[in-house]
Amino acid sequence: MPHEPKRRHSVGRKGKRRASIKLAKSSAVACPNCGQPTVPHTVCKFCGFYKGVEVVKKESKAKVTKTSI
Repeated sequence: MPHEPKRRHSVGRKGKRRASIKLAKSSAVACPNCGQPTVPHTVCKFCGFYKGVEVVKKESKAKVTKTSI
């Protein structure tokens, strides 16, 4: 059997409670290898380096050309 509130909560009380519920801004740092913004303590998704060591091998984007026969 759920309990119902005895009194109505005021708008100010509701606002004080909800003031701490907010979105946090994510931080970004520049990659020391390529300079792109990336999440700290993770492998750079642009170049694949972490702390100066290549962890993920990234392929260079090669243009695909269509040849007519």
